[in-house]
Amino acid sequence: MLGEWLEFVILSLIQLVAMPPKFPPLFIYLLGIIFSINIAQSFFTELIFDEAYYWHYAQKMAFGYFDHPPMVAWMIKASSFFFNGELGVRFVSCILSVATLGILWSTIDNSKKNDFVPHFFILAFSMTLLNAYGFFTLPDTPLLFFTALFLSVYKKFIEKPSALLALALGLVMAGLMYSKYHAVLVIVFVLLSNIRLLTNKYAWLAVGISLLAYTPHFLWLVENDFVSIQYHLFERPNAAYSFEKYTLGFLVNLVALFGLTFPWIYRALFKTKSTDLFTKALLFLTYGVLFFFFISSFNRRVQTQWIIVVSIPLVILVFKQLLQDPVTRKWIYRLGIANIAVLLYLRIGLAVPVLFPVHYESHGNKKWTSELESIVGDTPVVFENTYRLAPMYAFYTDNTTFSLNNINYRQNQYSIDQSESKVQEKRVYYVSPYLTKEEVAFTSVKGRVYYGKYIENFESFRKLKVYLEEETLPISYDQTHEFKVYNPYKMDIDMKKLKFKIGYMNDYKRVKDVRPLSVQFPTNKNLVLPSNDTTFFTFRFPKPKIENPGYFRIGISENNLQPGLNGNSVKLD
Repeated sequence: MLGEWLEFVILSLIQLVAMPPKFPPLFIYLLGIIFSINIAQSFFTELIFDEAYYWHYAQKMAFGYFDHPPMVAWMIKASSFFFNGELGVRFVSCILSVATLGILWSTIDNSKKNDFVPHFFILAFSMTLLNAYGFFTLPDTPLLFFTALFLSVYKKFIEKPSALLALALGLVMAGLMYSKYHAVLVIVFVLLSNIRLLTNKYAWLAVGISLLAYTPHFLWLVENDFVSIQYHLFERPNAAYSFEKYTLGFLVNLVALFGLTFPWIYRALFKTKSTDLFTKALLFLTYGVLFFFFISSFNRRVQTQWIIVVSIPLVILVFKQLLQDPVTRKWIYRLGIANIAVLLYLRIGLAVPVLFPVHYESHGNKKWTSELESIVGDTPVVFENTYRLAPMYAFYTDNTTFSLNNINYRQNQYSIDQSESKVQEKRVYYVSPYLTKEEVAFTSVKGRVYYGKYIENFESFRKLKVYLEEETLPISYDQTHEFKVYNPYKMDIDMKKLKFKIGYMNDYKRVKDVRPLSVQFPTNKNLVLPSNDTTFFTFRFPKPKIENPGYFRIGISENNLQPGLNGNSVKLD
């Protein structure tokens, strides 16, 4: 039902924006070739780990997930209605990628463009990540599509605002935000390019429609204590600033985004003047995103896909420059063909490992999952500290898995969904990086050997929540502090099964020392954590082995497992 709704909205919006379609026959022919290549690539290439993780999302439909809004899961669910296997994850991505090209073409107003159809495709298909996301199913795939659609609708909107276009603009903005939180940059920078929109009643109507359409995700965030926002803004570990890894890495990404054509891409950008509101929006969007992440590079490493959205306005801007400037046209054409040759070779290598220069994560997943299944059969498998291997194994074997996250790792979708309940009190095969003398389970795609063991009656309580009232605490070894533990489970939990630990972190929220934590037990008569109730404890800080810890968090170890991520990080004075 959700997939049918998504398909209806997408097709309706494309019809509204692109009608009447004026695609020359060569355009349709080349678009069909690209679609065929992407379909074949989707079928023959094994999943990458992020795709498997988002496939896990799609096993239970929702209006939100731990790391991202739900659009990527909706796409996978819709794909599964048509195909099984890898194509059942990627089919909608293949459709959206060619739809993105069609929308970009329809957005460009120039009487000469029909004479340069091959140049358009060479420009777009030579952009590295725009090429790769033609079949990969990642949150950036719908982000690219809705960015192109947003710009196309916005162009019509500023030419002649209307209630119908306000409806379309509102729905597209919601689609952007349902794709990835970075979409807010697209909306904000386009708004900044045209502040007069603040006095436009149809613009406010579009905002209202967008907020209304986005309300289900807002409600999901509220119901889940804003877990996504909390993690991305406050809980995500970082590291000390490094020019080479951060800022220089960002500058390298600016080159990697376009490959050999990068000098001519940026030359065309710098030569473009703001002659009208739409061009101004494209320039604000491009420069705004690049500047935002340049500033961010002084605080954290900027991943290449975070800036991929600039590919959309740059296709329009560079193609327009290409039409006017024979020199730009010549070099984009030549270097673009070289880019495409390299990209096609690498894409073949994604499916045929011997042709790829390095061992990539799309290689060997069927092999290691088959090896592990031959050992454990249909026994559920619990993977410790890897939300990547757990869904990959589930995808290729159709067996039950769970990712058990401890205090040295990070929270993820397995921390908030019901996967834990599927392995409770069952015989499981437990795969952990902390095991070295148990049975060899498998060799991963990067050659790492994993070990595992059977646990006859597995029991974990990773949903126990530790709360401290204070956001900052002085590290005093004599002073007593209080925290509370909320038990969300349907049964009381015997305190004898639990041990408390404290993880001391550096200033970048990386755990460097885990110590046992002595707590004053509650005075309740049964020494249990009551179901759906809160229990209070007191503690004193144990002396850490590291000097000057910046933060701490409290974890709970159940049945001698590694302590979990039960408490949030708290700053130490």
